Amino acid sequence: MREGGAVLCSFIDWFLLLLVARCLLACLLGVSRVSCLVCERASYLHLLDLSSLELGSSLCRCEREIELEEMEDDTLDRDARIKLSIGTKLPGHADGQFYFPYGLVLDHRRGLLLVSDCNNHRVQVFSWDDGFSFVSKFGKEGNQPGKLQYPYGMAIDHDHDRILVTDSGNHRVQSWSLSEQSFLSCARFLACGDVWFFNPRGITIDKHHHRIIIADTHNNRLVFLSSIDLSFLFEIGKPGSQPGEFDCPSGIAIDDDRHRIIVTDGGNDRVQVLSSIDGSFLFEFGSLGNQPCQFKRPYGVCIANQGRIIVADFNNNRLQSFTHEGHHISSFDCGTEKPFAVAFDEHRGLIAFTAGHRVHVIGANQWLADTKFVWRPDLHRYAPSWMKQVILTMTMIRSVVDECSAMSMIPNELLFEIFSHLEAPELEVSLDDQHQSETATITSSSCDRSRTTTKKKKCTMM
Repeated sequence: MREGGAVLCSFIDWFLLLLVARCLLACLLGVSRVSCLVCERASYLHLLDLSSLELGSSLCRCEREIELEEMEDDTLDRDARIKLSIGTKLPGHADGQFYFPYGLVLDHRRGLLLVSDCNNHRVQVFSWDDGFSFVSKFGKEGNQPGKLQYPYGMAIDHDHDRILVTDSGNHRVQSWSLSEQSFLSCARFLACGDVWFFNPRGITIDKHHHRIIIADTHNNRLVFLSSIDLSFLFEIGKPGSQPGEFDCPSGIAIDDDRHRIIVTDGGNDRVQVLSSIDGSFLFEFGSLGNQPCQFKRPYGVCIANQGRIIVADFNNNRLQSFTHEGHHISSFDCGTEKPFAVAFDEHRGLIAFTAGHRVHVIGANQWLADTKFVWRPDLHRYAPSWMKQVILTMTMIRSVVDECSAMSMIPNELLFEIFSHLEAPELEVSLDDQHQSETATITSSSCDRSRTTTKKKKCTMM
């Protein structure tokens, strides 16, 4: 028996040595997508539930390196329409890195982009007008109030200065102060009978009717709450594939101009359009497939200008855009990455979306043909600081030039529209330097005046 055991151990050692040698040889030869025996053995052990070995939970090192080499030449990295990207290709935990960012929302008034960093159990905040630089974060893993487990959707309620987050893993909705980012409240809402939230994901605010609408994903329904006190109003939907029925609804958006709710019905591979007044079914579009106007697990959705609908077609690795009537316009290829969330900034004409472990930003005009933006003077106060300073300077110059000159006849609305399509980081830096120089000059002058005044007082007292 001892001799048999020794032979078995020797055989296992020899077998493992052979596996390692083959794995190293594959790495040296640079063979793409090598079927590594170490991984096969790990998978086999995983099937035997030998979890203590922890071999079936990850790729071996050689496959990780090969995967990284393939990721270096990704479609999104080559696409010139991508203005910038946030995050890294592999998951990260540092500030500005993500582990599956599954939600996006824009704070137009403060120029902020908020991202729900799902598997890091937090929300990260970036400056929209400062090159998407990291600003702050809130939330950490846990089930206590103010802690998160797999946050998904977010919605900004400016009327009550708060941000609402669907805390999916804890089956609840939580709110934070928008201005201070401090925790406010949480609700594991009991809608009817014994049915609580079950992995809620999408969330949006219907400003016209003062309602919060939540995609209660695994309860296959939409829940309507009062935006005033978060009290229950009504719910719609049930499991199924008929109109008005759902199979894991995920993304949700409001078309304010048309009083409609847009819902991605993921399990049914379609988008449903409902009335925001009473939740009644209006129409649907999409089916299972990879052709235009077909989906494979659609998730995120947003409303762009002219009521256009943009859908994150997750398993087809693309974004799709549609008219407000559901007719296909165009697709945006995401290569090997799967898009999950999408948001539109009407003030700057930008589209942000999450794919893999990154957030990407593209210019709407660079993708969607004939994207037209309407002059909105009431939104000029949300323009970047450099733009406001430039136009203010031009306004001052125009006040002293001849009224018949061409400059005096250019309306400010046109100036804002022109500058909104320009990137001026150098101008912003120079203006900041000028502002600092002016501040230093003013401070120096104030100090000189203060010293002079002090000397005069001393002379008077003497």
